[in-house]
Amino acid sequence: MKTFERQLNDYRLTTVDVTYFMPDHPGLLQTFIWQCLDLPPKFPVVRRFIDFWGLKLDGRLHSVRIDQAGPMIDGQWRHLGSENLLH
Repeated sequence: MKTFERQLNDYRLTTVDVTYFMPDHPGLLQTFIWQCLDLPPKFPVVRRFIDFWGLKLDGRLHSVRIDQAGPMIDGQWRHLGSENLLH
């Protein structure tokens, strides 16, 4: 499903802030920030990501914070007349 179609189906921009213990230095914390489109309140995409992290990555999780944008409302989207690309 394309991004716009997903947003019409109540998917929202979700920011995940993961704090984890560094594998080589377990006394130090590191952060990782990731964004995706996800469906609140169950957040299936974020849950799969966190499950993958716990199974496949060495850094033990300390905490996970999830923030999301509000739902898309009328008038929030507008067509731009041009697109500029910067290399």
